[in-house]
Amino acid sequence: MQTTPGPKRGDDALFSSPEFRVAMDALAGLRADLFHDPFAYRPLPPRSRPGRIAQVLPGRLRPYAVWAPHALVGAAAMLALLVTIEGSWGGLIETLAIAVFSLGPILLTLVRPVGAFWFSLVSIPVVAVLSHDWGGDYMSGDYPWKPASFVAHLVVLTVVAARTRPRTAAWMWALTAVYAMGAEGLFGYHYFSSNAVPFLFLAALSLLVVTVLHVRRAAEEEVTAQQTVTARERSQRTLLEERTTIARELHDVVAHHMMVVAIQAEAAPYRVEDPPEELAKAFATIRENAVAALTELRRVLGVVRAEDYAAPDAPQPTLADLDALLANVREAGLGVEKVVTGAVRGLPQGVELSAYRIVQEALSNTLRHAPGASARVEIGYVLGGLGLRIVNGPAGEVSFVKQTPTEGAGQGLTGMRERVSMLNGEMTAAPAADGGYEVTVFLPVASVTVEDGEGA
Repeated sequence: MQTTPGPKRGDDALFSSPEFRVAMDALAGLRADLFHDPFAYRPLPPRSRPGRIAQVLPGRLRPYAVWAPHALVGAAAMLALLVTIEGSWGGLIETLAIAVFSLGPILLTLVRPVGAFWFSLVSIPVVAVLSHDWGGDYMSGDYPWKPASFVAHLVVLTVVAARTRPRTAAWMWALTAVYAMGAEGLFGYHYFSSNAVPFLFLAALSLLVVTVLHVRRAAEEEVTAQQTVTARERSQRTLLEERTTIARELHDVVAHHMMVVAIQAEAAPYRVEDPPEELAKAFATIRENAVAALTELRRVLGVVRAEDYAAPDAPQPTLADLDALLANVREAGLGVEKVVTGAVRGLPQGVELSAYRIVQEALSNTLRHAPGASARVEIGYVLGGLGLRIVNGPAGEVSFVKQTPTEGAGQGLTGMRERVSMLNGEMTAAPAADGGYEVTVFLPVASVTVEDGEGA
C-alpha cells in the first residue's frame, strides 16, 4: 500500500516563518492598493477651508482658494504639454498623441488616482515609440523617459501618493523601478544615455516629502483628537467630582436636619403633661418617617462616598465663616473687599455652603490667573434669594510670579456652575471691561425660611 508523502517539515517551517508572513502581507497590500478596483471613481474634493493661500489672493478670488489642489494639477498638466511641444520632433499626429499620453494620466489623477498611475506607466513606452528620433544606429535623447513622460510620471506619482497613503507610494516607486530596470536591460543599449537613476532619485525624494507630510498630518489629527478627548474627560471628571462633593455635603446637611426632626418628634410628647393619645401617635409617626427617610437617604447618597471618606469633624462652612476665608486670602497677597447689602438672615445650609464654596473658588481663580490684582466680593440678601458678585481687576505687574497657562483652566467654573444648577440658580462668568473677570450668581431661596435653632 502506497501513501502520498506529506509536506516536509522544512516546507512547514518556511510557510510559518515570520519572513514568509511578512512577504504575504506585503503582496496582499500590493493587491489591495494597486490591483483591487484600480479605476474606482474617487473625485478630488475641494478643500474644507481656503487655507493660507487665500491670504495672498484678492478678495474676489479668496472663495475659490478651496480649488487650489485642482489648479496645481492643471498647472502641472500645462507644464507637461509645454514640454511635449518643445521636445517634439515628429509631425502633428505624433505630437497630439504624445500630448494625450502625457496630459491624460495627470488629469486622470483628479478622479481615478490609482488608474492614473497605471495609465502613466503604460504611456512611458508608448511615448518612447512615438518619439522615434533615430540617429544612425542609436536613438538620440534620454531613455526610458522622454521629457514629456519624465514630467508626467513624476507629477502622477506625487499626486497619487498625496491622495492615497505611504504604502501605496512605496509600491508605485517599486513598480516604476522594476519597469526602469527592465527597459534598460532590453533596449537601453540603443540609446546614448539613461535617465532612469535621476528619475528614480527625484521620484523617491518627492514621495519622501509627501510621506512626511502624510505622517505629520496624521500625527496632528491624532494629537488634536486626543486633546479633545482629554479635555472632555477632564471636564466630565471635574463634573463628577463636584457632584460627588455636593452629594456628600447634602448628605451631611439633610441627615443632620432629619436627625433633629426625629429627636424633636420623640421628645415632644414629654414636654406636655398628659398629651392626647392622637398627638403621641402623630409624633411617633413623624419620628418613624424621619428615621426611615434618613435611612433611605443614607442608602441612596452613600454610594457616592469614597471608601476612605469620613464625615468632617467640624461643621460645614457657611457665609458666617467668610471673614476667615478673606483673611487667609489677604495673607496670600490678594487685596479683597467685602460688601454686604440687604438684611442679613439665616439661609438653608445648602445655600450657605454653596455660596461659600463659590466665593472660595472665585478667589482661588483670581490668585491663580490674576496675580497682583485686587478683588471685591459683594453679597446681596434680596427678596427670594441670595446674590453674589465676585469681581477682580486685571493682573498686576508682579515680576516674581511666572505666568504660565494653568492646565485644567476653567474646571473651577464647571464646579461653580454645577453647584448653581443643583440649586436652580443662575450664573454668569465673563471678562470685565477693565481686563479683569467677573462672576455673578443668584441662588433662589424659598420665601419662608427657618431661623437657625428654631424649634430645637
